[in-house]
Amino acid sequence: MPDAQAPSPFAGVILAGGRGTRAGLDTAKQYARWGGSTVLGLAVARMREAVTGPVIIVIPAGDEDAARAAVGNHPQIDFVIGGATRQLSALAGLERLASHLPAQVLIHDAARPDLPRAVVGRLADALIRHSGAVPVLPVADSLLTVNGDIAGAGVEREGLRRVQTPQAFRFSEILHAHRIWPTEPTAGDDATVLQAAGFDVALVAGDPRLRKLTFRTDFARNQMIDKPPLRTAFRIGSGYDVHRLVPGDGVWLCGIRIPHHRSLSGHSDADVALHALTDAVLGAIAAGDIGEHFPPSDPQWKGASSDHFFTHAMQLARIAGYAIANLDVTIICEEPKIGAHRQNMRNRLAELSGGDLRTISVKATTTERLGFTGRAEGIAAQASVLLHRIDDKEIR
Repeated sequence: MPDAQAPSPFAGVILAGGRGTRAGLDTAKQYARWGGSTVLGLAVARMREAVTGPVIIVIPAGDEDAARAAVGNHPQIDFVIGGATRQLSALAGLERLASHLPAQVLIHDAARPDLPRAVVGRLADALIRHSGAVPVLPVADSLLTVNGDIAGAGVEREGLRRVQTPQAFRFSEILHAHRIWPTEPTAGDDATVLQAAGFDVALVAGDPRLRKLTFRTDFARNQMIDKPPLRTAFRIGSGYDVHRLVPGDGVWLCGIRIPHHRSLSGHSDADVALHALTDAVLGAIAAGDIGEHFPPSDPQWKGASSDHFFTHAMQLARIAGYAIANLDVTIICEEPKIGAHRQNMRNRLAELSGGDLRTISVKATTTERLGFTGRAEGIAAQASVLLHRIDDKEIR
């Protein structure tokens, strides 16, 4: 639901000139279905609810019909063709607004379709004292520099922030800054352009709702929402996975790191048990497999924690209207020994799945020295899950 706060006296520029190829969709991502509309349609609707001035939508050449169909009917909107770079597209939108002479402007990415009005209010307050303002979020993960696949020095995250849009500006100053921006280098965002012209930029608290839709997995949750609800009382899924053992210092199994003289090889952390469980949950709700949601060809998943894969599958299950009735995973290996870690694994799986510990089973077996697991060349896991239907009012 849109926020109840009153609209702010901004004009708006929505940048929708990209193609979003990293999303791997059959259409440009701004025209993909989202929230009962399209990505662009929702971005425009939220902008129109949040501001009182005109809104300019910057689109690629030749996309006029597609953009108008994606947006629908809204008052005070206009379209303009973007340039070869983000900065030139923003300038095109600002130039179209120049005849309206707004005092303030929001420049927003269409790929962030949800726009909380509380963020717009904070930006407006900041412009009382500053020429520009941007919403930011803290950095939660540890950071380091890299040299190829080799870790470099750590980076202090306390002095870093994640930058979002919309970014807010005094109109005359951001228009001037864009007009004098040189052809090179490419500007990462509009705040950079403003700062280069000698103006100050304030930081305000952002919002997780402003997350950017970039990869195919970002659209998976919405795809589940758009499907008709499943009405069967129970759903069953199974999963199986294998990873090779290589020299190392530990293996990840069921979200727990076990010290060992070898590691599991994979694009992510290669947690074979969580991979099997992820496939089991996805199979139960007929949502494909782990490779479809997290392709190993995608560099963003290199070294990623498999916790993310499993919790993603559980979120899709809940959206579809299901929760864990019970899950059972069997780890097949000669080494390391699992028994001492079994309880920690069950605890972790209960935490990740939201299931009752009494419904979580972790077992281990060997193949009596037969096959690749018997030769300790790798570890396999097989998993089964039973999902039960939950009340519609419980689904969030």
